[in-house]
Amino acid sequence: MKTKVSNFTEFRKYYLSEFELYDGEAFITFNIVGIDLDRNEVQVAVTDRGRISVITYDLLTDKDDRLYFEYGVMFERVHLDDFEEAA
Repeated sequence: MKTKVSNFTEFRKYYLSEFELYDGEAFITFNIVGIDLDRNEVQVAVTDRGRISVITYDLLTDKDDRLYFEYGVMFERVHLDDFEEAA
């Protein structure tokens, strides 16, 4: 089943926005690099324990129409509206 994210109109405000996730041992920082609405994908720079990786994740929509992607082996949901503008 494909998820439609076409109602996501103001995606530019999320570029380089930042979100931190604590995994029980360290903080993992996510920065949005790009969003491809045609492919329903988000490209994120992930900083984890000193390593920076640029990873493409599938964009999904939950039952409340919030956009998110899943991270890690536990498929932690990272919602795009939890990202904040990097200062």
